[in-house]
Amino acid sequence: MHLENETVLPEFILLGLSSDPKTQVALFIVFTSVYTVILIGNFLIIVLVLTDVNLHTPMYFFLTNLSFLDLCYSTSILPRMLKDLSSINKVISYGECVAQMYISLSLGESECVLLVVMAYDRYVAICYPLHYTTIMSKKVCVRLAVSIWICGFLLSISHVALTFNIDTCGYNVINHFVCEVTEVLSLGCENIILVELIIFIVGIIILLTPVTFIVISYVNIIQNILKIASSSGQRKAFSTCGSHMMVVAIFYGSAMASYMKPRSSSLPGTDKVIAVFYTIVTPMLNPMIYTLRNNDVKVAFVKLIAKLKFYDTIVFNNNNE
Repeated sequence: MHLENETVLPEFILLGLSSDPKTQVALFIVFTSVYTVILIGNFLIIVLVLTDVNLHTPMYFFLTNLSFLDLCYSTSILPRMLKDLSSINKVISYGECVAQMYISLSLGESECVLLVVMAYDRYVAICYPLHYTTIMSKKVCVRLAVSIWICGFLLSISHVALTFNIDTCGYNVINHFVCEVTEVLSLGCENIILVELIIFIVGIIILLTPVTFIVISYVNIIQNILKIASSSGQRKAFSTCGSHMMVVAIFYGSAMASYMKPRSSSLPGTDKVIAVFYTIVTPMLNPMIYTLRNNDVKVAFVKLIAKLKFYDTIVFNNNNE
């Protein structure tokens, strides 16, 4: 769609994942189920950590932040996506597009920083166990958490400002299910090489810098794990760190595949599929990865179920009296 002689677009049109009505119905059912799993899984982790004293440690404090981030991140994208899948009109206003890009980018970049902090937490716990409580004190954890959120919402300003500063000459059809930086830039009708280069460099810094720190942390972690005499101790350490590495691989792998490649090398539709992984699949898998591989969380869940059954029994007995 081309709107003549307009410098400011009143709206955009999101093409979504498919234009076929039957496929859209199937996708609506699938992503509604996925969103339900995301909400239940991440909310459950938050409840477990808040209610179980044994989980009041730095590792689970940051895991709670990750779950809350995933809840917000998926909510900034999925409700709008589900609305588009269930309607013919896929128009999104200019302001809503800007807001969606800024919020989703901010939360995504906050998660990048959070995963580094979680790796650092494991590094201190395994490499400096005697100083762990001192280094990762409650005050330090709170300051790190605040810094994570501030960094995310500050870093994304440059991306959004540069993206919406280009001239699209009235073109407003976005071949995506979300207002994505690369897709909005593709609407540009002027020479945007400099803008793309700046965003590409910033993307490399935001993605590669954290990955480098995470890799360095885990190289040291693995070296120290191998020094542990107890085989059970090694298994527990590898299990805890393995969960985090799975999250890092899925999140950073898909994000790099989307942001760290030339736009000309993208096949039609591939960016949308890749985006599904870091915007939707990762928030869904995080609770499963951390709960299925973590005995502490399993025990906390069993205790929570027992408490709920106990309260139900008391309420039932009181009602019968």
